[in-house]
Amino acid sequence: MKRIILSLLSLLLLFGCSEKYDGINSEYHILLDQALVKAGTNKTEITKALETTPLDHKNGMAFLVAYMPKRDLQTLSAKYLTENVELAYKAKKEFPWGKTIPDSIFYNDVLPYALMNERRDDWRQDFYNRFAPIVKNCTSVEEAIKILNDTIIDVVAVKYSTEREKPDQSPYESIDQGLASCSGLSVLLADAFRAVGIPSRLAGTPKWTLKEGNHNWNEVYVNGQWKFTEYYPSGLDKGWFLPDAGAADETKPENWIYASSWKPAEYAFPLVWDFDIKYVHAHNVTDRYLGLWNDEQKKLAALDGKIPVRVKMFKNKQCTLIGDNRVASQVTLSIKNKVIDNGTTAGPTKDMNDILQFYLEKGKKYTITYQAENGLPVSKDIIAEDTPIDLTLFKSI
Repeated sequence: MKRIILSLLSLLLLFGCSEKYDGINSEYHILLDQALVKAGTNKTEITKALETTPLDHKNGMAFLVAYMPKRDLQTLSAKYLTENVELAYKAKKEFPWGKTIPDSIFYNDVLPYALMNERRDDWRQDFYNRFAPIVKNCTSVEEAIKILNDTIIDVVAVKYSTEREKPDQSPYESIDQGLASCSGLSVLLADAFRAVGIPSRLAGTPKWTLKEGNHNWNEVYVNGQWKFTEYYPSGLDKGWFLPDAGAADETKPENWIYASSWKPAEYAFPLVWDFDIKYVHAHNVTDRYLGLWNDEQKKLAALDGKIPVRVKMFKNKQCTLIGDNRVASQVTLSIKNKVIDNGTTAGPTKDMNDILQFYLEKGKKYTITYQAENGLPVSKDIIAEDTPIDLTLFKSI
């Protein structure tokens, strides 16, 4: 008799659980029970979000709630969550690349409303309105990534600056200031991508191996592969920091490259402004960057024996220590009046480590030419010796 009663109780619990989470895969049931306990007095709102979500969106909502940080479970409203989910599914359905995204990637890297510990802004409808018209005629995710990446700064009018209020800014904190750190810019770009159904996540390192400092950037999911990009784009899997990322020390977690995840992963994403925050999950993706840099080194083998010259330009000689006084200017490299290369110096909105670089043949004489503030050309002769050259130019002469 006792065994029969226990069996009946088990069936009742199972039936009750199924009723409670009708339309939601069983893999989420226990996680949702735990989430509702964490929600405390906000349990009613979280329950409402789960119950009122349309049937074909329920597993997406369940994934979102199952892995929500406690701070969000206790504060976010049902309206915030249901609108976020509805708009994410709308983008998935509307754009051609959305139809090919696996559910696991959509849930983890499109559906979430946040990437790290930033303030929880209600950005998705606004960002859809801003960016959907820009990508509406794109036929591939690569095309959409490029055009959005190229135009986001014009849409949100935010630039990189060390004068920003804090590193972990939300989208509207950055937009209101017009300034953001690399982390703030990465949040802006990822949210813009997610608003139009492009999977995106935060990537970065808490500490470079061979120099001081940290850096965060973005990754986007392209035809089954993750590729990196930045707010100031150089193209997919191309960027000024690749040599630094490629030097990551695999034996030291502080030098690893991490990629964020909504679902719990092997590690916590190390947020340098608060290492005690553990609810931002992350994968160790160092191997991919080491591989990318190894491939890049093979391409650079053709430059063996050449000497790099790094070119920076400032407003004048009194301004060389302040990043915002950098000047973006066209620079040409020539030999005997024949132009052999050209590029643009990094202006105030670029990362401090983004520096124009040319490669010179040892022993040859080159001429660097640019236009001064008064409109006249300025030329400077250099000879490539044995060591790299750091060249500082001034717009005002």
